[in-house]
Amino acid sequence: MFKVYITVKSLGKKKNHLDRLAWQLSEAPSTLRSLIIDIVTTNVRLFNDRQTEVPLVPFLTKADIELQSTSGKVGFGTLYNEKKADEEEAAATALLAFEDGLFRVFIKENEIDNLDAPLALQEGDEIAFIRFTMLAGRMW
Repeated sequence: MFKVYITVKSLGKKKNHLDRLAWQLSEAPSTLRSLIIDIVTTNVRLFNDRQTEVPLVPFLTKADIELQSTSGKVGFGTLYNEKKADEEEAAATALLAFEDGLFRVFIKENEIDNLDAPLALQEGDEIAFIRFTMLAGRMW
C-alpha cells in the first residue's frame, strides 16, 4: 500500500470540503491518469458498498446530528437511487473533467497539468484537488 494525503478544495467556499485526508493507494501511480483512475474507482467501490449497508432501524444520535449540521444537511443517509455506479464510466468522466479544466491537481504545491507525463509521487506526499465553480447567470 502507498499512503498519500489528499485535500479537496472548491473555490468559492470558505472551508475545505475535505481536510487533509490520508489515502491508501494500491501502488505508486506512474501518471496523473492512473492516480485519478485509482482514486475514482476506490470511491465508486466505497459508494456502491455503502448502498448495501442499510441498518435495520435507522436512527441519529445527538453527535450524528451535530456532525451533519456542519455540512448543512441532516438526514438518515437514505439512498433513493439503487443503481450502482459504474467504475469505468466514473473514471472516464473524471478524466474528461480534468481535460475540460473543471479541476486542477497539485502535488507538493506543483501543478500537474499533463495526464500522461511521468509522475514522481512519493509516500506521504500532499495532493490537492482544486475544483472550480461554474458561474451561472447572464452576460448582459
